[in-house]
Amino acid sequence: MSPLELGAIVAFVLILALLSGMPVAFALTGVALLFMILFDGVRSLNIVADTIFAGLNEFALLSIPMFILMGAAIASSRAGSDLYEALERWFHRVPGGLVLSNIGACSVFAALSGSSPATCAAIGKMGIPEMQKRGYPSSLATGAIAAGGTLGILIPPSITMIVYGIATETSIGRLFIAGILPGLMLTGLFMAWSLYYSHRYGTGIQKNTEGYSWRERFEILPKILPFIAIIVMVLWALYGGVATPSEAAGVGALFCIVLVMVIYKVYKGADLWGILKTSTRESVMIMLIIGGAALFSYMMSSLYITQGLAEWIAGMDANKWVLLAFINLLLLVAGLFLPPVAVILMTTPTLLPIVEAAGFDPIWFGVMLTINMEIGLITPPVGLNLYVINSIAPNVKLQTVLRGALPFMMMMIIGIVLLAIFPGIATWLPDYLMGPQK
Repeated sequence: MSPLELGAIVAFVLILALLSGMPVAFALTGVALLFMILFDGVRSLNIVADTIFAGLNEFALLSIPMFILMGAAIASSRAGSDLYEALERWFHRVPGGLVLSNIGACSVFAALSGSSPATCAAIGKMGIPEMQKRGYPSSLATGAIAAGGTLGILIPPSITMIVYGIATETSIGRLFIAGILPGLMLTGLFMAWSLYYSHRYGTGIQKNTEGYSWRERFEILPKILPFIAIIVMVLWALYGGVATPSEAAGVGALFCIVLVMVIYKVYKGADLWGILKTSTRESVMIMLIIGGAALFSYMMSSLYITQGLAEWIAGMDANKWVLLAFINLLLLVAGLFLPPVAVILMTTPTLLPIVEAAGFDPIWFGVMLTINMEIGLITPPVGLNLYVINSIAPNVKLQTVLRGALPFMMMMIIGIVLLAIFPGIATWLPDYLMGPQK
């Protein structure tokens, strides 16, 4: 049996395991153990513990639970509502300003929390009813929030970028900086489509006659500016070489907890315990996926599947842009079934050498990969953001949410094309701030 045929069988078994409802970490581990025993016998189990431990024995991984704790602290407060309210007060007279406020609030809150589902829930609970009340189509209202929530894995600080940086041994600080301009570009594309759609089809949109004084506009800023300052502080610490990602994440988490305690009075024992419980659960889930993916990657390599696939792709002798299109399609399909962390850990050992051999920048490729993962968050069958929106807006059918998200998927594809044509969108800022890569 050739490595490609064996790889197809492994992929089929893994998809079956995932479709059965088995958690991703257990599916990866179970499939890896199955094929290791089938082809190498029971003796192969001797290295299981060492392999999983090696996958988790990375100091930079400490930044993941710290950033999750930072996001959990933000999500436990009214920070999302205040952020939405602040943008609404400043943009309420702009035509289509309400949908712009929602997307803008999603992009900032996503950067604060680093969690797409948390962003959808925090901004959507207030934003979707308000947009519906003022005549915005339900598909646009829900689709804009679902797509805006995906920005959390691109705009720094991003857990997805951390995992990619560890998996590829690239600078996490450089990856964070590389995600800023593409994140703003996608935000702009989302806003452009929302304005077009609301003016073309939202004929019943009511004008917001409620006015806000300058005093009302400024009085809410002290609540949200400290959180935005934390993002700036974390990025400055990283690209300035002041702190490692883990140190910056730890300080950011501490400041976020202090701010929600001071600004929003979240200081009761039950509230703080809820923050710790939520962040611990999500951190353990991600760490289990990382450990399971490490074992899965070892199995793929030991059975020569990874090397065989790499040789097959390299032997295609295709134009590098055709190769890039093929890789993007592979990532897009993988993102439909697996969470971003699992996709990165499973694919980068195979794809990165091919990408670098074709002359593409690994930092730029990390941004491209992340946008592909964003598409997966609003695309069935997994489409986590779609189900979060459906749960907080039960009066809107899931089909309507999906229909509203489809144009935003196209905006992401346009973003990928623009990045392919103008790679400087991702590479210029980190090169300018940190110097060219050596």
